[in-house]
Amino acid sequence: MRRPGDLYLFLRAPQIGGVKRRLAADIGTLAAWRFYRTASGALIRRLAADPRWRMWLAVTPDRFAVRGRFWPHGLARTPQGRGDLGDRMARALCRIPHRAAVVVGSDIPEIDAHHVAQAFARLRAADIVVGPSADGGYWLIGARNARRDRASFGHVRWSTPHALADTLAGLRRDRSVVRLATLEDIDDEAAFARWRERRRQGRGGDAEPAQVSAGSRSRSRGISSTKLHGL
Repeated sequence: MRRPGDLYLFLRAPQIGGVKRRLAADIGTLAAWRFYRTASGALIRRLAADPRWRMWLAVTPDRFAVRGRFWPHGLARTPQGRGDLGDRMARALCRIPHRAAVVVGSDIPEIDAHHVAQAFARLRAADIVVGPSADGGYWLIGARNARRDRASFGHVRWSTPHALADTLAGLRRDRSVVRLATLEDIDDEAAFARWRERRRQGRGGDAEPAQVSAGSRSRSRGISSTKLHGL
């Protein structure tokens, strides 16, 4: 089977205190870590099993791409490298010249293989494909020839409601863009509660919901955290 391109799953090493810091401020560090660990692990299993693309685990911090104990054996890994999120995404999208590439984030539990397949299908005709998130960012971006689009990542206000708009504003005017479905990033307690309800109804992906209690929330906030960047 001819694969249409490469898929880069952007991952943070699931260390306690190093993931989902905004969510952790609401539900506690341990609960946020459990959510991220289970959601990202389920996403890896779903997407790696599909033969329609080659999947890379794009890992930060970089050292865990080489010796990380968190990742399944047999999957290709690459460090995200230095710079802000735009620098790192551009590096992944441009890694193999003249070949379609798609980057997805790892903390939206409702991403499925059909979303990725749709992205590659849209790139047969469009230059850029994006998957908007409800908070103004995006959970997916793909390009047919991203070397022409590096500049679009240069002036983006990351982790704000302006991230998608800034990225699109930076594209060349002759670039065609297709949008996929809007999904919700689980970044605060309200989004976490909505996701748990969707999951109860069978619509929230297959990550196990973290158990949150007032006691665990207050205890886990005492654990130190490190600021990491990702989709």
